[in-house]
Amino acid sequence: FGGHILSHDFVEAALLRRAGWAIHMMPAVEGSYEEGPPSLADVAVRDRRWCQGNLQHAAVLPTRGLHWVSRLHLMMGIGAYGTAPLWLAFLLTGIILSLEAHFVLPNYFPSGPSLFPRWPVVDPVRSMWLFIITMAVLLGPKLLATLAGLLRGPERRAFGGGVRLIASVLTETILAALIAPIAMLTQSAAVISILSGRDGGWQPQRRDDGAIVWSDILRTYLPHTMAGLALGITSALVSIPLLLWMSPVVVGLVLAIPLASLTSRRSAGSALARIGLLGTPEERNQLPVLANVTRASAEYIELADPVASLFTDPALLAAHRTMLPPPRQHGEAYDTSLLIARAKLEDSTSFNGARTLLTKQELAAALTDAPCLDRLLALTT
Repeated sequence: FGGHILSHDFVEAALLRRAGWAIHMMPAVEGSYEEGPPSLADVAVRDRRWCQGNLQHAAVLPTRGLHWVSRLHLMMGIGAYGTAPLWLAFLLTGIILSLEAHFVLPNYFPSGPSLFPRWPVVDPVRSMWLFIITMAVLLGPKLLATLAGLLRGPERRAFGGGVRLIASVLTETILAALIAPIAMLTQSAAVISILSGRDGGWQPQRRDDGAIVWSDILRTYLPHTMAGLALGITSALVSIPLLLWMSPVVVGLVLAIPLASLTSRRSAGSALARIGLLGTPEERNQLPVLANVTRASAEYIELADPVASLFTDPALLAAHRTMLPPPRQHGEAYDTSLLIARAKLEDSTSFNGARTLLTKQELAAALTDAPCLDRLLALTT
């Protein structure tokens, strides 16, 4: 999983800190906004890129001269995705131990002298403390943030009042709990894929309405549903208490398909907004900069095909040529996508035919190569 680092911000910050510059995180700075992905599938696309980028930071950690805080930030980024397969391993280990306890009789009288039987060790006090600490880590930040919002009048009113704020936090907590096991399986698969050497590349993500057709939802999330059913059936066969403990994970996985569909639909968000749930202050009192974005974005909804526009607009093509990377130098590695793109363009007899032959990676490589641009331009005439 080498190549260009896909998550570069903390690496740049670490190198700037090494060079003597001060790096500050400014969460209180206002006026900066970024739209999140509109569906679970689009979140998975972004997470796949972030996961690969963060795991690439393992090669940056030994770099000389990095501040210890920079190394800590890089390790935290790696750990953020390492926890998903770790959680999955804990779940599987718990089921295996439960199966062992259910089907393997304990050996109360081991070989050798012993005054008393060797009873199975069960420590309910420590188990309860582990549960309490886990819940505190998961829910503590939400509770503190909710209390801060309730105690500060302007913030409370910006969220629509105390009742709406509490109801929104409860709604978000339930949704997050249901989505968490889905994200766990998705991120675990991403980690395994990356460590197997599969490069996900830089896939663009949508920022508009995230509605997805049912066939794509079924293809993407049917494995999650089957995993949830298998986990639930296995837990039930072992013991009902195990099923109850596993129920938050089982329910989330079994409901993966309807959750993916529901959370991708603008109508669902609009329905929650009408009853005052999950609304942000910026949505309730839209700032001028956000209103301007909404108006301006409407002008670009029906844009023409950008690749086709590149070869029908001479000024745009000329500007594009000025930004091409330098050609390959003697001794540098070959770009296989570019070589294949050149061969396919030579065999093409029309622009649309060339577009059909080229894969996404090959087209991207062709658009960075002057001879390929000349060939594509010739095919348009």
